[in-house]
Amino acid sequence: MTQQERRRWLIRALLEEMPQYQYPVFPYTQERQQRLLRSLMNVRPPRPVSEEFLQVQDAYLQEMTREKGITDANGLNPRSVNSRIVLWQGDITTLRCDAIVNAANSQLLGCFQPCHSCIDNIIHTMSGVQLRLACHEIMRKQGYDEPTGQAKITPGFNLPCRYVIHTVGPIANGPLTRTHEKLLASCYRSCLDLARENKVGSIAFCCISTGVFAFPQRRAAEIAVRTVTDWLDENPDGISRVVFNVFRDEDREIYEQLLF
Repeated sequence: MTQQERRRWLIRALLEEMPQYQYPVFPYTQERQQRLLRSLMNVRPPRPVSEEFLQVQDAYLQEMTREKGITDANGLNPRSVNSRIVLWQGDITTLRCDAIVNAANSQLLGCFQPCHSCIDNIIHTMSGVQLRLACHEIMRKQGYDEPTGQAKITPGFNLPCRYVIHTVGPIANGPLTRTHEKLLASCYRSCLDLARENKVGSIAFCCISTGVFAFPQRRAAEIAVRTVTDWLDENPDGISRVVFNVFRDEDREIYEQLLF
């Protein structure tokens, strides 16, 4: 199959199992088809899926990632005060490393809002429907919402990374409190502890809680850098590379001031 054939096949398969989202007219442009496919994947509940679907989906997503270009974390130049820390601006779903960190919600099932710009949405989109299924199984066994400041690990599925580590950051609406700051620091420590337990050598952090959770960007970066630096000092073996991944120029400038 070509990418176009895979995309159209996947859309039709998803519309067949979710007929409430049927379009009067099948979208004819690549951009509209891509948006519809992502939307359908975003709203699909965590339920079993056929091997045929997974084969087509996996080929489609892996080719999409190859087209975007994959960056190897081990090839990034550590230009910070700590040789184990790297700052990188780019799409975290194109980063080849042992683990990337997802800023999750308390249900841990990914973002159900079609084509939302949050990192939870794009990670679940590019990983494939398997990620929501894996998270659902974790939550089914746990039996309660994921507490803020802890972490869970799943495979990366169609991402270039081996694992996704999911953590729920604090929601900082209103005045920032010491509790908010302690919970954010706990997110970073929990991710690093879980990474060490799973023999992760390289891990990439997104800017936890600074999106819709409204944590002030500079203060979040200060907590992230201090917590990670302290953890690395306390744990000289194991994790050899921590990537602070930023997407916005504003975040890059903040981390550059703190790290260099």
